[in-house]
Amino acid sequence: MKGRNILLIAVIAITISASTFSFYAYQVLYSPNILIDKEPQFIHIPTGSDFSDVQKILSESDYINDLMAFSLLSKLMKYDRLVKPGRYLLQKDMNNRAAIRLLRSGEQSPVRITFNNIRLTEELPDKICSDLEIDPEELRLFLEDSAVSARYGFNRQNFLGMFIPNTYEVYWNISKEQFLDRMKKEYDSFWNAERMDLSRKIGLTPMEVNTLASIVKAECFHKEEAPVIAGLYINRININMPLQADPTIVFANRDYSIHRVLEKHKEIDSPYNTYRYAGLPPGPINMPEIVYIDAVLNFEKHNYIYMCAREDFSDYHNFTSSYTEHLRNARSYAAALNREKIFR
Repeated sequence: MKGRNILLIAVIAITISASTFSFYAYQVLYSPNILIDKEPQFIHIPTGSDFSDVQKILSESDYINDLMAFSLLSKLMKYDRLVKPGRYLLQKDMNNRAAIRLLRSGEQSPVRITFNNIRLTEELPDKICSDLEIDPEELRLFLEDSAVSARYGFNRQNFLGMFIPNTYEVYWNISKEQFLDRMKKEYDSFWNAERMDLSRKIGLTPMEVNTLASIVKAECFHKEEAPVIAGLYINRININMPLQADPTIVFANRDYSIHRVLEKHKEIDSPYNTYRYAGLPPGPINMPEIVYIDAVLNFEKHNYIYMCAREDFSDYHNFTSSYTEHLRNARSYAAALNREKIFR
């Protein structure tokens, strides 16, 4: 009788232990363990992180309820040896198994980066690095390295032209090398057969088109004028007339507060001084959007070679092929500037 009782107690103990283990195992595997209230949240795992770093990130971000259970299952699923950096989207009520599968898979949520309105290559990191792991100063120094631009077929003066303003999806932990590889791939894709054919027809290389587009962008406040302005500069190029583009003078002086280009500004000895040196400058003076590049490739055919801002400050231009008429337009605009006391 006594032996039977001992056996019964043993069976009960084993059953309870098994039930307890099964219940805990179920909780570890399937019970919600990610503390997300409503909207999904991103977790960022830096490059070079190990499993202890992941544990610390989850703990400090308060995204995990039972870190021990997560860690136990991570080891069973070998995630502790397969940590992959990146940006991952954690969902509300996610269980350990689902979270570990996501992190172990490396299936990141991409980041959307947008850049435009950039004058200099050195400004690009500040536009994009807030959403990336890349250190902005590290990227800035990388972009300024002449060996880097040469690697992609450019130089320091025209490297900005490799970057086509747009919105791109990239991974948060993209390296600076991978970022430039991606931008070169986008550049090559942008300059497709159709655009290359248009470029050849107007006698300009893609980089020359980009450089002229940057001048058109700087001159243009109303995009509908862009093909007209592009056609004017094409006309000047075709008759070997200096471009005499005021935005290149502003760029050469590196003084973007200039609103009225004066003779003293034109005295600067710079390859970007299109009053002193004929032809296009050695590189773009900003990062032109696609609409301006296409405006050059599809420029409006006309006989204009002169333009002057309208005296009504509408930011439209008066165009003409007559130098006499141009002088009248210039005097009217100068008088309007004087009335508004705009002297520089």
